[in-house]
Amino acid sequence: MTSRTGASPNTPLRRAAARATLTPVRVVALGFAAAIALGTGLLLLPAASQPGAETGFVDALFTATSAMCLTGLVVVDTPTHWSGFGQGVILGLIQVGGFGIMTMASVVGLMLANRIGLRARLNAAAEVRASGLGDVRSVVVGVIRISILIETVTAVCLAARFALGYDEPLGRAVWLGIFHAISAFNNAGFALYSDNIIGFADDPFICVPLLAAVILGGIGFPVLFEVGRRVRGTSRRWSLHTKLTVTVTAILLVLGPALVLLLEWGHTLRGHDLGAKLLVAAFQGIMPRTAGFNSVDYAQMDPATLLVTDVLMFIGGGSGGTAGGIKVTTFALLLFAIVAEVRGDRSVTIFDRRIAPRAQRQALSVALIGVALVMVPTIVLLAGTAFDLNVLLFEVVSAFATVGLSTGITAQLPVWGQLILIGLMYLGRIGSITLVSALAARQRDRRYELPEERPFIG
Repeated sequence: MTSRTGASPNTPLRRAAARATLTPVRVVALGFAAAIALGTGLLLLPAASQPGAETGFVDALFTATSAMCLTGLVVVDTPTHWSGFGQGVILGLIQVGGFGIMTMASVVGLMLANRIGLRARLNAAAEVRASGLGDVRSVVVGVIRISILIETVTAVCLAARFALGYDEPLGRAVWLGIFHAISAFNNAGFALYSDNIIGFADDPFICVPLLAAVILGGIGFPVLFEVGRRVRGTSRRWSLHTKLTVTVTAILLVLGPALVLLLEWGHTLRGHDLGAKLLVAAFQGIMPRTAGFNSVDYAQMDPATLLVTDVLMFIGGGSGGTAGGIKVTTFALLLFAIVAEVRGDRSVTIFDRRIAPRAQRQALSVALIGVALVMVPTIVLLAGTAFDLNVLLFEVVSAFATVGLSTGITAQLPVWGQLILIGLMYLGRIGSITLVSALAARQRDRRYELPEERPFIG
């Protein structure tokens, strides 16, 4: 049978065309790439830099990727290199990256035509983890509302503190509040101070609002929606995803600061009073959940603390939000699978629900691919630079997990090393979306089963 064009549907040309179809996950990936390219072009404009400062292509590309992918790693000093226009471009990229390319496209569609087309709904559903096409519109609108609400409250708190506590002019205080609020909620970690938040390490009126925004942004929009319905009384039942995310997040929010407090008590926390020690430990134990702000110099931290931070960064935050990493649900599922295997259970159960074997394989795939994306660049950088393993592994994990914490070596890496980090930041932001969606969408059914054989394990 031939088509109207005379070509058989099974010709190589048709098969190639089918493979080249822009699926939702591909659209998301291309959308992020296009936004990064646009941001790079804007940051290359003379108006984006301070007078006398020159911006190279790699510097602009690195900064645009870091902002769009909500990372926070920098190769030039944000407050002294970029002008107000350049800082505005960075902030815009952070906000678009946090909302999501397809979410923003859907919002534009709603504003212009008061509707979202089928293709746009498919793309947005792949990005915001909507449970079905029917609720994409409400999810998109909900993402925008929640983001603006939390960012506004955080910005007001910060602006008031900058104005009243540090005598900043009102306009400057408002700008500082807005910039850091958006950067915090979107887990970006960009700051308008050369030492990030180190100057405010013992100020709870700065650190606590930032922590709250980071936690809310990193837990994921699906969880925020369910918690909101629970608070309003419209739904009392939480999904397994929400239960798992909230439980594991709560454990890590306690475990991370406790480990930092223990390991750094007589080190970077020395000289602080008890209250300041608790605040700094909480700040640095929570920020590795992909936020990137730092209130102490990581270059001065104990190697054990850096390794703990590596693990926290790799795990990351919740799915469907602004956090990176392999996500807490992936980590928890693998942990429960290990427990089930040790106990000899036939299936993996979490909160009285059985987990499908396919979901277990997906989690294992995401985790192992994440390990490969961390180990290979680390080996390459270790072989090609003079830096120690501790700092290189820290930098690579920070880029992959889109965290932005650094020991200060980012700008000192060779250009090829910075390009590796650029690729990691991009893959870290869209890779898990693309990978999980592709794994969920593709399923090959065999018409036969091969003979079963069991290799030795362990």
